[in-house]
Amino acid sequence: MHEMKQILTEDIKKGFSSDLVEAAKHHEVAEAEFQKNSVSGLAMLWSQVLAVEGRQSPEEGLKAIEDVTVADVNRVARKYMDFDHAIVAILTPEVSGKPISSQGFGGVESFAPQRTKAVKLPYWAENALKRLSIPASSLNPQETTLSNGIKLIVQPVSVSNTISVYGHVKNQPDMEVAKGQEGVQLVLEQLFSYGTKSLDRLAFQKSLDDIGANASAGTDFSLQVLIDQFDRGTELLADNVLHPALPESAFKTVQKQVADTVAGQLQSPDYLAGRALKTALFPKHDPTLRQATPVSIAALNLKDIKGYYEKVFRPDLTTIVVIGKVTPGKAKEVIEKYFGNWKSTGYKPDTLLPAVPLNKPSTILVPDASRVQDEVILAETIDLNRSNPDYYALALGNHILGGGFYATRLYQDLREKTGLVYFVSSDFDVGKTRGLYIVKYGCDPPNVSKARSIIKQNLQEMQNSLVGPGQLTQAKAMLLRQIPLSESGVSNIAKGFISRVDLDLPLDEPILAARRYVKLNAEHVKSAFVKYVRPDDLVQITQGPKPQ
Repeated sequence: MHEMKQILTEDIKKGFSSDLVEAAKHHEVAEAEFQKNSVSGLAMLWSQVLAVEGRQSPEEGLKAIEDVTVADVNRVARKYMDFDHAIVAILTPEVSGKPISSQGFGGVESFAPQRTKAVKLPYWAENALKRLSIPASSLNPQETTLSNGIKLIVQPVSVSNTISVYGHVKNQPDMEVAKGQEGVQLVLEQLFSYGTKSLDRLAFQKSLDDIGANASAGTDFSLQVLIDQFDRGTELLADNVLHPALPESAFKTVQKQVADTVAGQLQSPDYLAGRALKTALFPKHDPTLRQATPVSIAALNLKDIKGYYEKVFRPDLTTIVVIGKVTPGKAKEVIEKYFGNWKSTGYKPDTLLPAVPLNKPSTILVPDASRVQDEVILAETIDLNRSNPDYYALALGNHILGGGFYATRLYQDLREKTGLVYFVSSDFDVGKTRGLYIVKYGCDPPNVSKARSIIKQNLQEMQNSLVGPGQLTQAKAMLLRQIPLSESGVSNIAKGFISRVDLDLPLDEPILAARRYVKLNAEHVKSAFVKYVRPDDLVQITQGPKPQ
């Protein structure tokens, strides 16, 4: 803290350079364009401009920024950055904090509303609910595979004068990390920010600042840049991903930082709860039970880091999505220019976790003295992978049971009617080789068993009775409405494409899924819950005070 104050004081005394001021201006102009790439970002931009700044448009704010001079910046800094009047707060970590008592806690608080009654929908809402039409997608991605194995997906979008690049190297550290090197991937990810072999950390960041770009590298990498800087931005991104500096001096610093962070995480109740869940669900020697420790991280050397990089970073395991104001031809030309010479060497590592058997029931308490209420996870393995068509019947049933918050059976039974929990959610987490069913809820310690009993009853009811037509239609409508929402932001679109590639699903899977949902009936849902869900085999992890 003292060093930071000294640095800032010296900067204010000397004054900020014109280069830094111009770089800040570049970023402000670029950020205004980047915010147009999502509905929420655009809404936040206009809210800030109209309600906070009192301006008429974002352009008016940008004009004001363009008019700022270096002298203005230095004058304002010297006037307002007075550290003699600064308030400093220091957070000191403890193994576990003490709970704070509050009126209503300890089992007497009820989350049930005082008055509840059915609400009649207005006619326009009722009519919309009755028409289960599949929303039209605005997407038309162009997919190709480059000669070195990179999967390139291009989606032209004209909402802003920007181009975004999102990349993902398919990886699974639990399978790829050598024995005794647990944590090597954590150190490597932190080292990408130290520049490239041709540009050190400061020079690399200055190069990004000069074009107003945002970039990050790692197994997930990205670039946001204005359209006229697409070529230069991609050059910098590729240099960082393909030729990271990985300097020895930075390695020593990052190694200690990561070891210290892991040491704290290993003692945290959140980590211990997650660890307990994996231990209860998976076999004794499952790869996901491997864990980094301060000892394993301290034993690493730079050769280990570089060896892991060479093993994991391969074009034939990489997907790149280019999305923005760009043609497929131009996007391919630029990506090939800077990523095309990237070659794979050696054998392709296995990134698929093995299938797991069905778990046995168990109950585990993870003490957390900082909590006055319990957070509970109920989970089980299911014999299902993502390519199984039964997934869609389970997903539809989950939306009836717990996937839509207020309009779900679990919410109504656990909060609205009984007031036992302050939140409840459920989900199916299904991949290529294994699947999980997970229910989470939070409540006072005396209510843990009561809530679990009601959840079990709901699961059994899904297996023993057909869901009503009203709930079925409502769940279908909610799932169909997610399609346009998933296309409301450039980032969401790109990450959706990457996820589907990883799961070997077609890029238009949401539309294909919607067609499946429309055709499903109550018997399909019941049969899927009978086949895959086992109410008596749930693992229970309780984090907080001991349930009473």
